[in-house]
Amino acid sequence: MGTYALTGGATGIGAAIKTQLREAGHQVIVVDLAEGDICADLSEPSGRQKAIDGIHALAANGLDGFIPCAGLGPSVRPFSLITKVNYFAAVAITEGVRDLLVRRKGSVVMISSNSAAMVGHDEYVDLLLDDRETEACELSDSKDGHTAYAGSKHALSCWLRRNAPDYARQGVRLNAVAPGIIDTPLSNKVLADKELGQVMKDFGDSVPLGAIGKPEQIADVVCFMLSGKASFMAGSIVFVDGGHDAMLRPDQF
Repeated sequence: MGTYALTGGATGIGAAIKTQLREAGHQVIVVDLAEGDICADLSEPSGRQKAIDGIHALAANGLDGFIPCAGLGPSVRPFSLITKVNYFAAVAITEGVRDLLVRRKGSVVMISSNSAAMVGHDEYVDLLLDDRETEACELSDSKDGHTAYAGSKHALSCWLRRNAPDYARQGVRLNAVAPGIIDTPLSNKVLADKELGQVMKDFGDSVPLGAIGKPEQIADVVCFMLSGKASFMAGSIVFVDGGHDAMLRPDQF
């Protein structure tokens, strides 16, 4: 059986991925703020390094897969926390465990979002991709939650596409799943937000399949993408959103 590392495995999509992998007999190393094999604050560089060092200690023989699932939604304040966790932590830890993935010809599945396609490639995204964390955080704090969140996922998707070929040449498949609205604690916090709640509810009501998704439905796809059955997938971003992206962007793919 394989060895996998996962950030954000305590609740929501991360917990569903953890459960499915463990039920299949795999070892899963969980990084989370308080409930994990490695407890670390990924909004801080020191916490990211703690996660990287901890994964190396627990997976010295290499990783079969890594899922940077830890993320914050648009209702979080300050907005710069979204920037730090959703983009900079995901990229830093992926790069930090790359050697472990190369050792086992492993696979990475990142967590993007269908909202990544709802914003353009702007100054905020450029700052993220240029690794200018301080400036990106300052800019996100001057914007709004949706911009900070969607922009972080847009940049993460761009980073994946830019780096997937190089990872692939080392035998590591780098892909992402892009969920829509899913019944998780993150979504529930947005639904309870005074500014964003009604917009989120209306968005959920418009899902073409007629319901919001469940964490297990995302985990199903993630576990497939990690497996050998997806052995020729590299650089792919798979929308798992009940048809929302197709509804919003019918002529873009």
